[in-house]
Amino acid sequence: MVRIVFAGTPEFAAVSLRAVAGAGHSIPLVLTQPDRPRGRGLKPAPSPVKTLAREWGLPVAQPDSLRDSAILEQLSTLAPDALVVVAYGLMLPKAVLALPSKGCLNVHASLLPRWRGAAPIARALLAGDAATGVTIMKMDEGLDTGPMLLQRRLSVAPRETAGTLHDKLASLGAEALLEALQGIEGGRLAPEPQPQTGVCYAAKIRTEEARVAWERSAEEVDRLIRAFDPAPGARTLFQGEMLKLWAATPMRPPLIPQEALPGQILAAGAAGIQVACGQGVLRIDALQRAGGRRMSAEAFLKGFDLRPGDRLGR
Repeated sequence: MVRIVFAGTPEFAAVSLRAVAGAGHSIPLVLTQPDRPRGRGLKPAPSPVKTLAREWGLPVAQPDSLRDSAILEQLSTLAPDALVVVAYGLMLPKAVLALPSKGCLNVHASLLPRWRGAAPIARALLAGDAATGVTIMKMDEGLDTGPMLLQRRLSVAPRETAGTLHDKLASLGAEALLEALQGIEGGRLAPEPQPQTGVCYAAKIRTEEARVAWERSAEEVDRLIRAFDPAPGARTLFQGEMLKLWAATPMRPPLIPQEALPGQILAAGAAGIQVACGQGVLRIDALQRAGGRRMSAEAFLKGFDLRPGDRLGR
């Protein structure tokens, strides 16, 4: 078994921690971000990784930085074989990268070098990628630039959301991590440099990106809605009120009157809310008012007056 210091924060990382601990690897320390304000009350709450570590009785440290001499001394004393990093949220300085005898391993939710960076799942959906996957990488000082140990590919389902794809990739990443640890322990895996072509950067999602531009095609707006589900949620204005859009379907054939403007409602009823786009028509199937709950278009229309001729995005 491999002696591992595990570093991670969100639920995506907790899936890998559960797999590593369940496989019997020694975990003398779990690193995670300090407790952050969460929920409506904005009270400090532990990360999913911290919660799981406590359940398993694993020691936890929550440094603000890995450059602090105390945490560096602690890591050096523990002498781990490997440091596993999964969506941790802190950069690893050179001194930490050099500590583990078998290196620092990262579980990244893309087929590198495509979608290096903070938001590979949402960016893959926004781009309409037909496939994505996970990469187990040996970390270096760059941003997701280290050599690869293995990759696992996953087809993107036609109606995939960021939430459903997150869960699939979290499970796939945990499986790939266990395989990589076995390969490293047995000396069967050798790092391979990433290809020099096909590099993309998955920038962190900004809230303003979630505003629907109805001038875009129905397919593009549909991808945006799915890429931002569950967060931050695609949104549009109607008479000064912000509406969140949660499910939609590009209509086929995309019949649209020549005089229709982008964002104009063509039909609204039990079958959904049909909206003209720059190209094609999008049927909104589920949406939400500010402070309300997610509901079907049919239920939404019973309490909110949207009519053909009204225009969204204004």
